Amino acid sequence: MKTELSEAEAANELMRLAKTIARHNRLYHAEDAPEITDQEYDALVRRNAELEAAFPHLVRADSPSQGVGHEVAASPLSKVRHEVRMLSLDNAFDDKEVREFVARVRRFLNLSEDEPVAFTAEDKIDGLSCSLRYEGGRLVRAATRGDGSVGEDVTPNVAHIADIPQQLPDGVPDVFEVRGEVYMERGAFAELNAAQEKAGGKLFANPRNAAAGSLRQKDPSVTARRPLRFWAHGWGDASEVPGATQHEVIDAIRSWGFPVSADFVRVEDIEGMLAHYAKIAGQRSDLPYEIDGVVYKVDRLDWQARLGFVAKAPRWAIARKFPAEQAETMLESIDIQVGRTGKLTPVGRLAPVMVGGVTVTNVTLHNRDEIERLGVRPGDRVQVQRAGDVIPQVVANLTPDEKREPFVFPNTCPECGSDAVSEEGEVDVRCTGGLICPAQRTERLKHFVSRGALDIDGLGEKTIDQFFALGWLESPADIFRLRKRREDILALEGWKDRSVDNLLASVENRRRPDAARLLFGLGIRHVGAVTARDLMKHFHELPALRETAEKARAGDEDAAGELTAIDGIGGAVVEALGDFFHEEHNCEVWDDILSEVSPPRYEVETRDSPVAGKTVVFTGKLETMSRDEAKAQAERLGAKASGSVSAKTDLLVAGPGAGSKLKKAEELGIEVVDEAGWAELVKAAG
Repeated sequence: MKTELSEAEAANELMRLAKTIARHNRLYHAEDAPEITDQEYDALVRRNAELEAAFPHLVRADSPSQGVGHEVAASPLSKVRHEVRMLSLDNAFDDKEVREFVARVRRFLNLSEDEPVAFTAEDKIDGLSCSLRYEGGRLVRAATRGDGSVGEDVTPNVAHIADIPQQLPDGVPDVFEVRGEVYMERGAFAELNAAQEKAGGKLFANPRNAAAGSLRQKDPSVTARRPLRFWAHGWGDASEVPGATQHEVIDAIRSWGFPVSADFVRVEDIEGMLAHYAKIAGQRSDLPYEIDGVVYKVDRLDWQARLGFVAKAPRWAIARKFPAEQAETMLESIDIQVGRTGKLTPVGRLAPVMVGGVTVTNVTLHNRDEIERLGVRPGDRVQVQRAGDVIPQVVANLTPDEKREPFVFPNTCPECGSDAVSEEGEVDVRCTGGLICPAQRTERLKHFVSRGALDIDGLGEKTIDQFFALGWLESPADIFRLRKRREDILALEGWKDRSVDNLLASVENRRRPDAARLLFGLGIRHVGAVTARDLMKHFHELPALRETAEKARAGDEDAAGELTAIDGIGGAVVEALGDFFHEEHNCEVWDDILSEVSPPRYEVETRDSPVAGKTVVFTGKLETMSRDEAKAQAERLGAKASGSVSAKTDLLVAGPGAGSKLKKAEELGIEVVDEAGWAELVKAAG
């Protein structure tokens, strides 16, 4: 990945991915009106995950990896906060990735090679997630997933789904949330759409869309007329869990009267997992309902608890998805787009083609080298695949030998006419116009007000383009001077007193912005949302960061060492910070924005534990857990897990074989404990 993309290109693509995925999340989860298939959506998420794995310091605050579903939109249905978050699943797309998942589980749990690890496997139905809360055996609440934390109350509606019991048998836990999918079978979906067409009503795009729209009705009588089904695959909040393994609990849920997958099995090894996938894939087209893969879960619940969760998914489960589809069409033209960082990105315009039920008209061609590798020119017939990018990609040129002039990549910027060049060792071609290039200036402003940065409501892309064209927005600080243009804005078409006042109020509400968000919003190369937070956790205030970065660039080894001692901060970030503050116009932008805003001291809330707020380093061989599990423990206790020892380190956990880090900690007088001592600290924290 790092040999294919520069970090600036990756940051630009991650920004586009965040916006694109957020839009499709809203369409899918909040509006039940998806524009792309699940496979295409999975391809977007997969590309985002690949980029974040290759460039972890570029992870955005609004990254799709940091959230689940979509915030509940304005709706006649009341909101419900889940007692236990409803998370999504990470995906695997081939046998190798399933094997890697199992290997990660083993590494995290620090298991020997001969220790057996059993998994459950079941087909992944394409429906709407729903949580059913039972108290005293009686159904008291049903809710959709929403954004994972807050969903919609659909209790009256699920009363009309025959698969969902209103009362459970005696002996069930006092509180138990059954979780599963509301779905519609293919035959029922076809009948519903036929009836809708006859009545002149809305046609649904697919069975999942129909199920979601039918369940999220204000009038439960409408739901009652829709042929909805339900099956269970898990649980949430529970006063007691009826089993020690996944399959034992699912068996209990089945015994209470809930349908579960007929293909739910327990497998003993990787080969069993792969064989079950092959079996389900072979019968997929014959099933009465739609599925999009197979879900694997670690069977032992105590191991699930140890594995825990990442931002939006459990470490102990994964979905093996079915592969993407391909199609052939004509490449009609190649357009060049200029991004926030000045990168010139070629986009292919296609003769419209259906790929798995979705009309595709655009493809990414990535960069100049990719065009040369494929040998594509307008007029070529190409093979297109919906996988791995914001828009589909070209897999192959099917007419490379036909006589046509090769496509000539421009050496000037199509937006401002400045030279377009590539740096030594990079494949990217970039506009040299910098802040004089309108494409870069407006894109940087859009990034500054984006959800992951200052998150200013009312300043959408069209508004920024309009205000920029009028000369009102030249730099981020100009946003905070818009209050002087209230009457000018009011004179524009479409603006009223209320909308102008709402915009200006939103701007004023950001006069004391979060320092990490402000730092991220400035668009410094290599400083993504996560890196910005890591820097501010250490420096707390922006002037301190600038002073250290400038010293590091001037050759101060202590300053450079202080920066690189921060976990996750490498030489590229240090160099980028130094280069940023070395440029006079960047310092002018920095000073200008800080003359308009006053970010408070950056502090991080921590749990009340013996190590809360402290920096912990693990070294040597850990015998009872993996290094990843130890770091996860530290972070759950409110500590920061660092990879290097410095004067800022508070505690070193040293296992057998500890070397230079232990020696340095002893020289600095840092507290040192062994693995047993760490276990006592964890135990004391409860």
